[in-house]
Amino acid sequence: MFIDIYTHILPPKVASALEAMGGNLGIAKRMKTVRNVWDFESRFRAMDEVKDYRQIISLPNPPIEAFTTPAQAIELAQVANDGMAELVSRHPDRFPAFVAALPMHAVEPSLAEAKRAIDQLGAKGIQLFTNVNGEPIDDKKYEPLFALAAQYDLPVWLHPTRTSDFPDYTSEKFSRYEMWWCFGWPYETSVAMARLVLTGLLDRYPKIKIITHHGGGMIPFFDKRIENGLASLGGRTKEEDYSGVLKSLKRPFMDYFHDFYADTALFGDSLGLDCALKFFGTDKLVFASDSPFGPIKLHTDAIEKREFERGVYDTITRRNAEKLLKMSFA
Repeated sequence: MFIDIYTHILPPKVASALEAMGGNLGIAKRMKTVRNVWDFESRFRAMDEVKDYRQIISLPNPPIEAFTTPAQAIELAQVANDGMAELVSRHPDRFPAFVAALPMHAVEPSLAEAKRAIDQLGAKGIQLFTNVNGEPIDDKKYEPLFALAAQYDLPVWLHPTRTSDFPDYTSEKFSRYEMWWCFGWPYETSVAMARLVLTGLLDRYPKIKIITHHGGGMIPFFDKRIENGLASLGGRTKEEDYSGVLKSLKRPFMDYFHDFYADTALFGDSLGLDCALKFFGTDKLVFASDSPFGPIKLHTDAIEKREFERGVYDTITRRNAEKLLKMSFA
């Protein structure tokens, strides 16, 4: 069985709301061309290519707050969560659970919507993006959302976000050749993870569960550069004093990176998949395809090709999801 823990969907009422808003973000336009994000019959045919396969659903990028006013964001998040809950109710054998979308212009409405989605609609966690309209997710004002997830003992799905407005070089006005997506998103994930570690969030909430998209970004590949390079944190910086940061943590800072979960959404049979597995370990790797933006079978084939022992196979494809979501998929 494959429980695909990170997939994206547009419930019909959300698609209608977006049309009414006339969103003009490049990636929002792309949603119209990715048929399986909104055409459920087409989506089901793709899902049927894999035996005994189910999806945990969430809204796709861009974040709601990127193209809405605060009032619009609250309304759209409610519509989205109601719509995803309805899809779970109508198609439990395909969509056993959903992840709550939040209106992140302000924290209090986001907390209220997270509680409503979990308590009333049955959401199995919340989706946060690596920045909120350019503000870092490790900013103290967003900590109540992590505290809420820890209180409910449900995961945070951490999704990278970055647009072409982030230029590759200071001499340019925008990112070219879609570098903002190809390399910018793994960078976003890595920076968000590192700053959550260094600001002590994982000490304050030691049991928090954070699922990082796309194999934990750059962290597995650069593990020794991080470990040995950041050991001298502050030695390269004149703007701020970091001399007490590492001392303030309860454990060696590199240990915390192994506390994150990583998914397998790496576009198939990649060296990155082996790297993520080695770094995070079997118990912290969850199967995901990023469907419909990543082909489902490309990702299931990558797992099958490795010919894992049955216990390892089941842990990655099903059991870790069961533990995180507090559900049984037997």
